[in-house]
Amino acid sequence: MKKLKPFPALMLASLCLSLGLWLPGVRVHAAEVVLQDDMQRTVRLPQPAKRVVVLAPHLAEMVFAIGAGDKLVGAVSYSDYPQAAQQVPRVGTYKNFSAEAILRLRPDLVLAWQSGNGLQRVEPIIQLGIPVYFTEPRTLEDIALNMQRIAELTGVEENASQQFLQTLNQLRANYASQPPLSVFYQVWNQPLQTLNGEHLLSDVITLCGGNNVFGDANVLAPQVSVESVLRLDPQVIVASGMGEARPEWLDEWRRWPSLQAVRNEQLKFIPPDIIQRHTPRVLQGAAQLCEHLQTARGIYYPAANATATADK
Repeated sequence: MKKLKPFPALMLASLCLSLGLWLPGVRVHAAEVVLQDDMQRTVRLPQPAKRVVVLAPHLAEMVFAIGAGDKLVGAVSYSDYPQAAQQVPRVGTYKNFSAEAILRLRPDLVLAWQSGNGLQRVEPIIQLGIPVYFTEPRTLEDIALNMQRIAELTGVEENASQQFLQTLNQLRANYASQPPLSVFYQVWNQPLQTLNGEHLLSDVITLCGGNNVFGDANVLAPQVSVESVLRLDPQVIVASGMGEARPEWLDEWRRWPSLQAVRNEQLKFIPPDIIQRHTPRVLQGAAQLCEHLQTARGIYYPAANATATADK
């Protein structure tokens, strides 16, 4: 009797699927994507996402940065970078978005911002059966990791994360070992608000060799008093404001000439879009901050600054 050759398992599985049959013990490996998000939730996609909705402006920017902008079908207000993001249909704001509007866009993935959107606001979307992936980068390396994960979720090959890490490592090599400077980062003036050591911005300050004077605050974006800033007496005050223009209220600190930052003319401004958004552009803001702090070292540590400049 002629011995039959074994039938390849993959061919057998394909035949069974084409006939609508199920064969125990034979599994076809689809392009399934299974990842754990920043809330430690398991997110499972049967295949890479083709239609993506984002619930924060920085997430729209991130999707374009990795080369998946053509998959973006919905975004929230102020998703304005790059310019192509401005043409994406809106589903509301990052704090007030419409589950119905999102459902109408038929997404197979929603990217959410944990601390900005909050689980409670996003829960109705999850209940609709739409996969939701939460991001919450707290360090600069987390941005690169988020880019890699979003690329995997959308099935694109990207090299933006490696370019980001190369630039980050160069900045760290240039500045992290410099003499430390105390920094107060002012998000807003009324109420007076800053960011604590858990926020990405604090990691940027550390990258540049600075020390966030409110790093040990209990909440991510605490409201603080003028008296507490006067007591901590930062060597540099950096403000963000709302847009490209330096906020007028930054110069209100001149009312307290005893502050080191005022006495030494160290009141600095960096546009918020390039330092507060969790995107690759944060390194542009980081470079500006590092330069500001290096200039300040020329005042507070003139000998050390001269040595550092000579070594470059």
